[in-house]
Amino acid sequence: MKLRYLIIFFFMKSVVVFAQNDKATNYIKLYKDAAIINMQKTGVPASIILAQGMLESGYGESELCKKSNNHFGLKCKNDWNGEKVFYDDDEKQECFRAYPSALESYEDHSAYLKSRSWYAFLFELDPKDYENWAKGLKKAGYATEKDYAGRLIKLINDYNLQQYTLAALDKTVEVRQDDEKNNHSYEEKETENTTTATQQQDTTIEEENTSKETVTTPIKKVLTDTISNKKLPYNPDSIFTINHTKVIYALEGTSTLVIANKYETSLSTLFSFNDMKPIDLIDTNRLIFIERKMKKGAEDFYTIQNNETLYEVSQLKGVQLNSLLQYNKGLNKNSKLENGVKVYLRPLPNSTAPKKQIGG
Repeated sequence: MKLRYLIIFFFMKSVVVFAQNDKATNYIKLYKDAAIINMQKTGVPASIILAQGMLESGYGESELCKKSNNHFGLKCKNDWNGEKVFYDDDEKQECFRAYPSALESYEDHSAYLKSRSWYAFLFELDPKDYENWAKGLKKAGYATEKDYAGRLIKLINDYNLQQYTLAALDKTVEVRQDDEKNNHSYEEKETENTTTATQQQDTTIEEENTSKETVTTPIKKVLTDTISNKKLPYNPDSIFTINHTKVIYALEGTSTLVIANKYETSLSTLFSFNDMKPIDLIDTNRLIFIERKMKKGAEDFYTIQNNETLYEVSQLKGVQLNSLLQYNKGLNKNSKLENGVKVYLRPLPNSTAPKKQIGG
């Protein structure tokens, strides 16, 4: 009987460990890029950033994190002017910082450590010395738990978080995760692709190659690549233009913070350019504008072909969503439209909204 209970006990313990490992692995996959970029900006070791995020947020599943995107347990303090939530911690209903996205929590955490005088001594340490960084955070009063430093060190060792510190120190490399084998490798960044493409009308694209010759070919032939046997409608390695506005084709799983950092803009500005709510990772392959879209389209109207929504037309034709709403009165931005319906891309006399929508 005792043996049976022991077997059940160890089985249940193994299930818990495996579940925790899955949570940790998923968390690291989501936020490793944010840790690397913020280390390069501020000097806070990426291993420490990730370990604190994992510990403070319960791998992103704590109630505080879900309510406020606060991954580091930062309280409001006197100089905080952003959104707030109230949560029971050391005392009842303490004020905590709230963020539009997790990535903004990551940025604020690194900036917070960098700007506080009582953490200044940490930046004199070797950034690879995560053990003394962890002990220093405890000494400076970041957390009250007696074993706080030890828990950070254990997370860094258990999940090899030091590799992200090393990646951040070598700015010529980027971390690439192999989804099938679930391990990490490094590859040198290629020089920024100088190939550019300009979309003209709906069916052609003008691309400048390395020999400076200009060719015009059907868009489906030029902007096609194969990844995992899936044909992509655009080349994810190039900047091209739609309606005179620079745009990229971002693949699912790409960090929005990486995109914003690469094209030297803020996250909030990137989301504004694309009329989208804050997200940490690109949720599906999609066009991402790196400049503000035009208020008018290149053509008078667009004819719905694949039951697109108004938002999808906005991205496809490079026209600001608010402008489309003005030109097409009464239209819901997320309503699917019937094929053949015309959506106006610029103000026209007596313009009307599409007559038929699919859904609300």
